[in-house]
Amino acid sequence: MNILQILPKLDVGGVETGTVDLAKELIKRGHKVIVVSGGGKLVKNLIEMNVKHIELSVHKKSPFTIISSIKALESIIKDERIDIVHSRSRVPNIIAFFAARHTGVKFITTAHGYYSNHFISRVTGWARFVIVASSVIGRHMIEDFKVPYERVRLIPRGVDLDKFKFNMPSASSKSEYKIGVIGRVTPIKGHGFFLQAIARVVRLFPRVKVLIVGDAPKDKPGYMEKLKALTKQLQIESSVEFLGAQYDIPKVMSDLDLLVLPSMGQEAFGRVIIEAGAAGVPVVATRIGGAIEIIEDGHTGILVRPGDILEMVNSIIRVLKDRELSKGLAIEARKKIEREYSLAKMTESTIKVYEEAYKKKNILVIKLGAIGDVILIVPSLRLLRNNFPDAHISVLIGAESKHILKNCPYIDELILYDKKGRDKGLKGLLKTSGILRRKNFDISVDFQNNRASHAISWLGAIPERFGYDNGRLSFFINKSIKYLKIRATPLAEQFRILKSIKINTIGASTYLEIWPSKEDFLYVDNLLKSAWVNSSQALVGINIGSSSRWETKRWPLKKFAKLSDMLAEKDIRVVLTGSEDVMDTVKDFMKISATKPVNAVGRTSITQLGALIKRCRVFLTGDSAPMHVASSMNTDFIALFGPTDPARHFEPNEKGVVIRKDLKCSPCYRSKCKRNACMEGISVEEVYKLVMEKINAHIIIYDPS
Repeated sequence: MNILQILPKLDVGGVETGTVDLAKELIKRGHKVIVVSGGGKLVKNLIEMNVKHIELSVHKKSPFTIISSIKALESIIKDERIDIVHSRSRVPNIIAFFAARHTGVKFITTAHGYYSNHFISRVTGWARFVIVASSVIGRHMIEDFKVPYERVRLIPRGVDLDKFKFNMPSASSKSEYKIGVIGRVTPIKGHGFFLQAIARVVRLFPRVKVLIVGDAPKDKPGYMEKLKALTKQLQIESSVEFLGAQYDIPKVMSDLDLLVLPSMGQEAFGRVIIEAGAAGVPVVATRIGGAIEIIEDGHTGILVRPGDILEMVNSIIRVLKDRELSKGLAIEARKKIEREYSLAKMTESTIKVYEEAYKKKNILVIKLGAIGDVILIVPSLRLLRNNFPDAHISVLIGAESKHILKNCPYIDELILYDKKGRDKGLKGLLKTSGILRRKNFDISVDFQNNRASHAISWLGAIPERFGYDNGRLSFFINKSIKYLKIRATPLAEQFRILKSIKINTIGASTYLEIWPSKEDFLYVDNLLKSAWVNSSQALVGINIGSSSRWETKRWPLKKFAKLSDMLAEKDIRVVLTGSEDVMDTVKDFMKISATKPVNAVGRTSITQLGALIKRCRVFLTGDSAPMHVASSMNTDFIALFGPTDPARHFEPNEKGVVIRKDLKCSPCYRSKCKRNACMEGISVEEVYKLVMEKINAHIIIYDPS
């Protein structure tokens, strides 16, 4: 793989050292590595390893610099044929995110600190995977940055064991003991707390020399002077030496008898702890952040409460005086470092994350339409799964459709968009887009193709967005195809989009599916028993209603009633289905029908309806969702079409038959019509004849299991 690492600068520090060490190991394993930074003293280390370094001002926060750096990084990605962009700091994260998005390469971040939750930091969580060095930072990214658990990868930092030679602590007392504090000189690192403890240590144990290694950041130039003033105030300036930044940490570590990590705030990891462990230097650290995960108290190091000066004093003196304890801590720490924190182990784990990001697709399917429209995407979901067996496939659907795909075996996740409720309006659209952005999809397949779906996929920062160019914000779809002016079935239109993803749809199965549970079938059995239906009685289901917006799709109620009476004469029981909003229609039906049907209107979920339709010999419906449910359950059904075109809305099925009158005005797609001739023209006799033909054509044995 061709891997690009990007970070602000290449001066001394844990992030910088980790970048150089990882580059070295990746080169060893045959990968190509490019490092982009604002320069620094460690660049020469990369050059010595034949790693290409490109200098960009990626450490500057100016918006103009960031924009120009994005363009420059895009060119680098294309020229170097980069597969993975691995960003290691917050401003570079912004630059890398947009450059990776525009070029279609995989974007990975490492969270190196306990970041505050503001915009610049949030971009860290937009990566395909977020690498964390400790579970403390992992929880922080999940809980505070809302990064999904499945996109967080825990990889502890690794130490180059060839650089840090193990030196056993001396068994006998020494004339002077050197204590080191290594790291950035900032308030969070606890230097002030440590110096107060040392002031007591030197009074009780005067043979101590303290080495403070590291510089204060540029935005806190006076902090170092404050610490030096504190040493004078505590009268320990003769025992404390400020060494500033040091580039040869293995040499510094080899001179120490004890390393102290006195942090007062959450540490992401504590790289110096594993470096000390590799070098045979015992460690005393505060019980906070990543140190808790590295150090087993009393076994591989000593942990103290943050800010507890007395406990820090006693622990330092204890380790320096008890040479057997010091040796034991050093030996056990080295074993643990070799076992869990080697550079080789870290590299192998990181490469696995790269490979997973590179090979495994994260696919979003968008279908925000009605229940029937969602059922119609099932063959496309099946085809996507067959072509991307290892992909993570999610579907964004309306809240009202959640039960349809609840048990779908072709997807991994449902994401609900409640556009009529909690996600209503622009605020809800932006909220949903934010959820998608955090999930870091590679591809979106937009089967909805309206303004909202186009905008959501673009705002969700999805690199490849497939859909139709329908003139409704279609510029948000960067992999669009044109509508053909033909009468195509829903799946034919969907398959055209899938073809643009290089999926072979020739010969693909088009049967529909839903997945009622055993509980759904049991519910239907009890429903029918309560209506005095025995298991051998023939049932014909009638979907008595249609969408309230489509009065023209309804077959006249008087014809439903007459058909029900004719079927009753053949000892065939009718089951009425429909949503709660047709309850009044059922009352009217009862007034004009001589028979008593099973009334299941408003009493079934979509999967329970599927179980009920499975129990029917024939199901009669207009152009509505139950038509697709019947098709999914492989039940014989008759679809009555009027104002809409079956060539566009009916998916051909050997179990389904369409009845439609070929009128000049049909299809008109009008929701209201005074004459409604297309539906009035369908006679009860022709429907009855077709129902009886289907009932007599098959002997059906009902098996509720």
